[in-house]
Amino acid sequence: MYEIWLMLNIVWETLLAAWPWALVFLVCFALLVGAALRRRGSDWRKAWRFALIGAVGVGLLSFLALPSLTQSSLGELRYWVDWLALGGLAAGFAAVAALLLLPLAALLNRQSA
Repeated sequence: MYEIWLMLNIVWETLLAAWPWALVFLVCFALLVGAALRRRGSDWRKAWRFALIGAVGVGLLSFLALPSLTQSSLGELRYWVDWLALGGLAAGFAAVAALLLLPLAALLNRQSA
């Protein structure tokens, strides 16, 4: 039980440090979703495909690039916990990319008549 509370505390403290970026993300997401919902003819089915492909690309790129941003490399990852942490960070970046790409792609794609 202690580990769960510790994890929640780490997430909370991280959000406190990064709240301006989280707020910018939420505002951008809300504006994109609102614009896509107001526009008639937005094709959400095609948007899903584009968002998932983009998210996979961002996830792979972040998986490969994140170690070098901390002046490390993939060769330095020795334990499964290191790989799990890197995979979790890459999955987080992929999820953020998917959340932003989905309404953007729906806004830009139009349904065929």
